[in-house]
Amino acid sequence: MSLSAAEWERYARQIGPGVLSRAGQERLKRSTVLVTRVGGMGGPAAQALVMAGVGRVIIAHGGAMISADLNRQVLGSETGIGRLRAEHFAARLRELNRFVAVESIDHEPDDAEADALAERCDLLIASPPNFAERLRLNRAAVRAGKPLVDAAQWGLGGTLIVVRPGETACLACVYPEEPPFEEFFPVVGAISSTIGSLAALEAIKILSGTGEPLFGRMLVYDGLRGIPSLVALRRNAACPVCSASSPNR
Repeated sequence: MSLSAAEWERYARQIGPGVLSRAGQERLKRSTVLVTRVGGMGGPAAQALVMAGVGRVIIAHGGAMISADLNRQVLGSETGIGRLRAEHFAARLRELNRFVAVESIDHEPDDAEADALAERCDLLIASPPNFAERLRLNRAAVRAGKPLVDAAQWGLGGTLIVVRPGETACLACVYPEEPPFEEFFPVVGAISSTIGSLAALEAIKILSGTGEPLFGRMLVYDGLRGIPSLVALRRNAACPVCSASSPNR
């Protein structure tokens, strides 16, 4: 799939030494990414993917926008309060880049839908607030053999895990038991945008063949103290999701 002259002009500043190659930009154009959900982290991630020229971005987010969302959900606005988030967010994304197709799903995918979406996509970004959804997307990514970027946040900190199914630890290796979920956890919008943007960067690197993705590692950012760290992750040979004996494989 070739890019038009207008598209090359649009992406000129991100093509060259140390950034993307022309072939990498073309690979982005051919790519499809699922982002779910699309709030504090998923919103900045989807925004960065659309601006970078990923050919198709599918977003999933249920429910209507409330005022308390607006401390972190960058795709939202005062005019969106009371409206379904997904289409409101999709409309904003479409305003950013006419060369990118944006699809919206107004709910969180169940198991079957997550599997079907993973088959359609080249990469998944998981940024739901609860582990049930994150682990569901992990299972779908492993079954489809597609890379997964998992983004999480709490307070002034956040984590990023990048999974290459069959080669690196999956999310279930790291979290063999679902941690408890705090629905109204504290969070500052700046950390949401930071982790979401880094998730998009990893996706862009993987899809374009640029740089060294964080496969098999967890990036931990302590925003309270301004300290980043990397943790090497080890696969669980008995993982019920990604081990050789798992029915998912």
